Amino acid sequence: KNSAKAMEKELVTCSLQEKEKTAIDRSQIFQIPQRKDLETKVIVVLGKAGMGKSILVQKICQDWSNGEFSQFEFVFWFDCKQISSPEKQYSLKELLLEFFVKPQEGSKEIFEYMLRNPDKVLLIFDGFKGLHDHENFPRCSASQPEKDLCSIKELLSGLIQKKILNGCTLLFTARPKDKLYQFVSKVDKTIEIVGFSPQQRELYITKYFEESLYCDSALKLIKECEYLFSHCYSPVMCRFVCFLCETVLEMGEKSLPSTLTEVFLKFFQQKIMFLQTDVTTRKNQENLATLARVAWCLGEKHQSAMKSDLIPSKEVKEFALKYGFFLPFTFPRHSDSEEEEFGCTFSDFVIQNFLCALHLLLAEELKDKNLTKYLSFLSKKKKPYNWLDLMPRFVAGLMFLQDDPCFCSLSNEDEKQSAKKQKTLLKYIRRLQIDTLCPERLLELLCCVYETQNNYLLQHVALRLEPKLSFLGIALTPPDVHVLHSVLKRSRKEFSLDLQNSSIDMQGLQALVSLRNVTSFRASLSDTVRLWKSLEQTKDYELLKASTEKFVLDPFKAKTMKDISDLSDLVEMQEKMMNCVREASGCTSYEIPAIRNLRKLEFALGPACGLQGLLKLVKILAAFPSLQHLDLDALSENGIGDEGAKSLSEVFPTLTSLETLNLSQNKITDLGAENLAAALPSLSSLKTLSLYNNNICDFGAENLAKVLPAMTSLRVLDVQYNKITGVGAQQLTDSLRKCPHMKNLVMWNPTIPYGVLEHLHQLDSRISV
Repeated sequence: KNSAKAMEKELVTCSLQEKEKTAIDRSQIFQIPQRKDLETKVIVVLGKAGMGKSILVQKICQDWSNGEFSQFEFVFWFDCKQISSPEKQYSLKELLLEFFVKPQEGSKEIFEYMLRNPDKVLLIFDGFKGLHDHENFPRCSASQPEKDLCSIKELLSGLIQKKILNGCTLLFTARPKDKLYQFVSKVDKTIEIVGFSPQQRELYITKYFEESLYCDSALKLIKECEYLFSHCYSPVMCRFVCFLCETVLEMGEKSLPSTLTEVFLKFFQQKIMFLQTDVTTRKNQENLATLARVAWCLGEKHQSAMKSDLIPSKEVKEFALKYGFFLPFTFPRHSDSEEEEFGCTFSDFVIQNFLCALHLLLAEELKDKNLTKYLSFLSKKKKPYNWLDLMPRFVAGLMFLQDDPCFCSLSNEDEKQSAKKQKTLLKYIRRLQIDTLCPERLLELLCCVYETQNNYLLQHVALRLEPKLSFLGIALTPPDVHVLHSVLKRSRKEFSLDLQNSSIDMQGLQALVSLRNVTSFRASLSDTVRLWKSLEQTKDYELLKASTEKFVLDPFKAKTMKDISDLSDLVEMQEKMMNCVREASGCTSYEIPAIRNLRKLEFALGPACGLQGLLKLVKILAAFPSLQHLDLDALSENGIGDEGAKSLSEVFPTLTSLETLNLSQNKITDLGAENLAAALPSLSSLKTLSLYNNNICDFGAENLAKVLPAMTSLRVLDVQYNKITGVGAQQLTDSLRKCPHMKNLVMWNPTIPYGVLEHLHQLDSRISV
C-alpha cells in the first residue's frame, strides 16, 4: 500500500495562455529557460485537492536530502495552515531559522550567508490558498524587510515582488484558481498534477491489494463500476474506493455502491457503527452530528484545523481521533517564551466535505428551502462555497439516501423530513432555467443530479439540455465525462459539443464522440488525432470513420508551432484514412470532412515563430480545398517578411477557393510585394487583399498596379500605412481605371501628401481618403 501511495504521478506544465501541455520529469521542475539567474524564480504547482501536491513536495525534500537538486544549499518547507494566522508577525530570519528549524549555533552567520547567496535558497509554501489574491496583499513596507517584523502576507508579497531575498526560488502549491491567470507575469513556471491515467489507476489498485486474498477480484469489481473507477484518477479517491472495496469483499458482497455519496456513507457506517450497541450508536450519532457542525464552521472560513480548546468537547475530539476523522495538529509558537498550541485537523478534505453536507441535512435550524442555496449551480456570478467543492454533490446525494440503512445508522431523522427535502430539491431543479447556466455550473448541476440517481431528475435535466453544449476551457475530469456521457445518452436530442481546452483524456473523448446523438464536436486537434491513431491501431475503423465525420475544425486559429504540427498530423492522418477506408469498404478516395470544410484559418504565432511556422504551413495549405479566408494578421505581428511572402506566393495556384487574404503587419517590403504580385492573378476567387502596415514602397506599388487588371475577382485592396509616395499612389490610381470590378482601394499613407490623396479621390471615388 505504501508503494502505491508513493507512485509517481504525471506532471504537466501548462502554458496559461495557450494551455499547451508537455509531460515533465520531477527533475525538471526547477528548470526555467531564458531566465536571469540573479532574479527570484516563482514556480506554482496546481492540482485539485487530493491530487498529491503535498506528497510531491515531500518527495522533493527527500530527494534534496539524498543529494538531488544540488543547486540549493537550503530548503525550507512551510505548511501554510501553520503560518496563515493573520495576527502572527515574523521577520524573514525568524520564519526561516526559528519557526522552521533552529540551528544550535551560528544562526546569524547562516542567515547572512543566505542573504549573500539567495540563489542557493528554496522556499516551499504548501497549500497556499491566498496565491490568487497576492495582488491585494499589503505591500511590504518594512525598511529592513529581512529583519523587521511583518505579517505573513507582507512577507510573501516582498518575496514575490523581489524586495526580500531577491534571487531565491519560490515554490507554491495551490488548487487551480482562475484568478491566478491574471497575475501570470509574476509566475515563471506553472505545473499541474493531473492525476492517474487509467493504466496508473489499475497499477495503484493492484499494488493496494497485492498482499490481499482479493487481489484478482478487487480490480475487476472496481472496473465494473465505471463511475467509481473514473474517480480513481484522484489518488485520495482511489484510496477510499480501495478501502471500501476491501470491506465489501470481506463481507462477502458482490457489488460496490453506484455513487460517491454512497461510498462515503458506507465508509462512515463501517468506521463507527460496526458491532455497536444501541447506547453507543446513539452516542456516536450525537458525536458525529457535533463533528459535522465543526466541519461546517471551519469550512465556511476555508479552514480545516482548530485549536483543542475550541473543540466542543473532549469526547468529540477522542471520537474523531479514534476513527481517523481528525489528525493531531501543532500550531507553531512565535517565540521561545510562547508555548506550542495543540489542536486537530481533518484527516482529509473529502471527509470534511462529506461532514459539511451531513451537517446541512441534520441541522435543525436549517429549513428545507435554505438547503438549495448551498448548491453551487446557482445563477449568480460568484460561486459561494467553491472551497467545499464536493459538498453540493454530497448534499444532493444524501437527500435521496435518507431512507438508506447506512444513513439511518448515522442519523435519527424521520422519514417525513427526508421526503420533504427530496420534494424541495425536485421543485427547485424543475424551476431552474438550465439553458441559462454557464458551462461550469451546468456541469455541477449534472454531477449533483447524478449523485441522486433519481430517474425523474436525470431525465428532466437530459431533456432540457441545449443542442449546442460548450465546455470550452472547463477542465473535464474523468468523473465529469462519465456523468456527461450518462446524461447525454438519456436524451433523444442531437448534440454538438465543444471540448476545446477541456483537458479531457483520450478515453473520455472516445466515449463522448461514440454516442450516436453526438453529431458534431470540437476538441483539441492533438487529442483528436491521437484518438484517431489509437482507433487505427486497434482497427476500429467504424468508430474511426464516424468520429472523423463528426469532427469540426472550422474556424481554426494557430497560435503555436504545435498547432501547425497538429494540423500537419491531421493532413497526414487523411492519407492513412484513405488506406483504412479502402480496406474496409473498397472505396478508393476519402476526405476527412474537417479538412474538406475548413474555410477560415488564422495564423498568430508572433515574431519568434512566425516565419518558421508559415514555412511549415504552406506545405499543407493545398490540402484544404474550401479555404476561403487566410488571416496572417496578429496583434503580436507574425513578421513573415519577404521570405514568407515568397513561400506563400508559390502555393497560390492551389488556393482556388481563397476569397480573403490578410497579410497586414508582416514586415513585407518591395521584394515581397514583387513576388506576391507575380502570383496574385492565380488566386481566381480572391475578393479582399490586405497589405496594411507593411514596408512597401513605390516599386512594390508599381508591381501591384501592373497585376490589378488581371485580378478580375478582386473587390478590395488595402495598402494603408506603408511607405508609398504620391508616385506609387498615382500608378495604383491609373491601374484602377482599368478595373471596373474593383469597389475600394484604401491607400492612405503618411508619405502621400493629403492634397495628392484628395485629388486622386476626386478622380476616382473608389479611393478612400
